Amino acid sequence: MAHLKFLTIILVITSFLSGCGFKDIDNRIFVTAIGIDPSEKESGKYKITLKLAIPVSSIKQEKEPSYQYLVHEGENIEEAVRILETHTDKVLEFGHAKIILINEALLEEELKDFMDYLFRRGDIQTIAWVAVAKPSAEAILRTEPKGEAAVASPLTKFFGNTGTESPYIVSTYLYEFRRDFHGEGVDPIIPIVESNESGTQLIVNKSVVVKERIKPLELSSSLTRDYNSLANSISGYSVKIVTDDLKLVLNMGTVKMKYKVINDNERPTSIKVDVKMTGVISQSNKQLPLNNLDKYNKLASKEIKGNLEKLLTTLQKEELDPFGFGLRYRTMQLYDKGTFKKWEEAYPNLPIDVTVDIALKSTGTIQ
Repeated sequence: MAHLKFLTIILVITSFLSGCGFKDIDNRIFVTAIGIDPSEKESGKYKITLKLAIPVSSIKQEKEPSYQYLVHEGENIEEAVRILETHTDKVLEFGHAKIILINEALLEEELKDFMDYLFRRGDIQTIAWVAVAKPSAEAILRTEPKGEAAVASPLTKFFGNTGTESPYIVSTYLYEFRRDFHGEGVDPIIPIVESNESGTQLIVNKSVVVKERIKPLELSSSLTRDYNSLANSISGYSVKIVTDDLKLVLNMGTVKMKYKVINDNERPTSIKVDVKMTGVISQSNKQLPLNNLDKYNKLASKEIKGNLEKLLTTLQKEELDPFGFGLRYRTMQLYDKGTFKKWEEAYPNLPIDVTVDIALKSTGTIQ
């Protein structure tokens, strides 16, 4: 009898439920990437581009990936997406939107204005990578390198070590960008995606450091490599050493960085950075005796120390801190309203002591 009553209650409840909440897979189309550009019309503020993956009947029969692009200009992203929903007969599914491209011109505006919509979407905030697009987000999304499989997404393979791995490529999730952007003591760094002149290749080897109310700082390829190797212990750091009679190219297999903020009377006085690298000599203009490794270690330490000091002083001059030195300082202090203000005042002129220890394992296979 009790079971009968329970079933009766279930039937009554389900009778009030809508039957159209579920959409069959055939009635959905997947958004793989979102592009945000400044509007080209006076009536709008942003131009939103959605890259949609077109389903294929057989992956083996498809020679190239097939995509559809929806573009609309509106006052905000929410408005543009709602209009774009009327441009297709299928439901826009954002659960596979792994790439968000932002036009570099928008970085100098109030980022919170258009990023808030993306931050609040639970279906993309934990899976999407964020990057800066040059010359525009729409142009980069429409760039389709030859030779890609039908189900491939070339942009996603650059990030997260799912495809290529390089110290020149910085990877930043949307939620990481939001966390660092709103946090005190660390500034977000995001990659720059460019295309070649013919529009057939994607290039990712630069980055940009972003901070509210401060002009973004673009890091060159070499500075991006230096940052990424230190901050994320990315292998593959290469450096060229040139002396009067010697030309070497070194390849570092391991990179480890430790740093400490030195305090005196509850105020930061300096930053001590210790870097250790191990690697091999991958190229040389002459034969290299193995017993000269100590000499090559010293040459490498001097060269790399100069590179790292250039990176740190460049960031310090612009009052930018993607390493999170300020965050480390905050964790060392008891909470006080003036703690972070002390750091902001001290950081631009804070001495940074860099120590580099290089251990070359061999001179290569040829002596």
